[in-house]
Amino acid sequence: MNNEFLQTEEAIVEMLKTVYDPEIPVNIYDLGLIYNVELDDEKNVHIDMTLTAPNCPAADFILEDVRMKVESVEGIRNVEVNLVFEPEWNKDMMSEEAKLELGFL
Repeated sequence: MNNEFLQTEEAIVEMLKTVYDPEIPVNIYDLGLIYNVELDDEKNVHIDMTLTAPNCPAADFILEDVRMKVESVEGIRNVEVNLVFEPEWNKDMMSEEAKLELGFL
């Protein structure tokens, strides 16, 4: 893996950390909602993510925010966001920082 590829992946993660569920004061990356990020050689991004609840009222807003912010990373051609509910999200998937922020530690 070359340095440019790693920098692009890091930039994607940094952008994901700017996306929030409007009801939770922690970004979706630290919440553990991002299951997989794949970047191919043509700079297309495929993201598998979930929501804290299947009936999340902000689902469309969050998915569009993810797509738009990742597309803003320099060099990215296309972003596909796939919403999945397997495995089901639980609070153990959150980062230590998120657990602390939300009072789980």
